Amino acid sequence: MTWNIPNILTVLRLLAAPGVAVMFLYFHRPWADWLALTLFIGAAVTDWFDGYLARLWKQESKFGAMLDPIADKAMVLIAIMVITGYSGMNPWLILPATLIFFREVCVSGLREYLGSRAGQLKVTRLAKWKTTAQMVAIAVLFLGTGLEYLEGIRMQGMTPEQYAEAVSAGLADPVRTCGGKDCATYATNIGLVLIWVAAVLTLVTGWDYFRKALPFLKDH
Repeated sequence: MTWNIPNILTVLRLLAAPGVAVMFLYFHRPWADWLALTLFIGAAVTDWFDGYLARLWKQESKFGAMLDPIADKAMVLIAIMVITGYSGMNPWLILPATLIFFREVCVSGLREYLGSRAGQLKVTRLAKWKTTAQMVAIAVLFLGTGLEYLEGIRMQGMTPEQYAEAVSAGLADPVRTCGGKDCATYATNIGLVLIWVAAVLTLVTGWDYFRKALPFLKDH
């Protein structure tokens, strides 16, 4: 194990993964949402820098190659778990989240089964796009949950219809909008579209990995 800057960034990203959930344990919302979003984005940025610096400085190592996908999966799966819990268990989110969990668990099990041969199955460009899509979708969904919580506070327990009547009567301030809808709805809807795109890419890359692993499985 070599402690160079790329590997240190990877380890920090791995440690940041449970930190996303810890934010909701020690901070009140919406601060927890904003801090989790900031931590997640910061960790996601290191995913690009550690690989770039390792190639630039010729510091690529087996330790980094092993830990990098683990850190990515930990970040994505823990963040999705937190978001589904704070999004009211939205089925439009739970289904793509389930597909992502299913693929990541299956591929991890397949890698473990293949052992040393798993290193021969190189990470494709599409797999990197898959990880990027997952991280962007999660960041937008964190933004949506934070804005939704803020707007819920402003509505003071009223339904959207009751709140609209209160605004019309001048008894409540209107929710900040982003065009025709409130910002939380826009962020959540965009996040849901992105997580479905990420789920499709996740399944495609999972099938591609399984297809490439078939010759090795036949040898066992």
